[in-house]
Amino acid sequence: MQPYQNILLATDFSAHAELVAERAKDLADRYQAKLSVLHVVDNLPITDSTYGPIIPFDVDITEQLIAAAKQKLAKIAERLKIPEDRCWIEVGSPKAEIVRVAAAENIDLIVLGSHSRKGLGILLGSTASSVILHAKCDVLAVRLVE
Repeated sequence: MQPYQNILLATDFSAHAELVAERAKDLADRYQAKLSVLHVVDNLPITDSTYGPIIPFDVDITEQLIAAAKQKLAKIAERLKIPEDRCWIEVGSPKAEIVRVAAAENIDLIVLGSHSRKGLGILLGSTASSVILHAKCDVLAVRLVE
């Protein structure tokens, strides 16, 4: 088995993201692998007229979310010493984009957080579950305890 050479940290900026980032950094250091970081912004246009004139039609906050994500991602990259060309922000479904970016960038290990799901969450699935099922590389789901 060949050691990992390209590790992708998929972050959601949650309260537990630091733990997941440290695990990814530790693995990259151990394997002397390149570490990359990815955050996926859900595209959230608001087109509901239920609230009347308070919210204008077709407001798209995606650009604002991207700008905020760039700032947060830059802080993570600086702390983990990840070069700018290995920091990515994508827009779309996190489940799909993590798998797509991993394949496009020849990633051999994806590191992400996984919350234990109960009840309805099990039926709906999670990002981690979907990535594990669809990724063409290894996936480390760091268990996050609330």
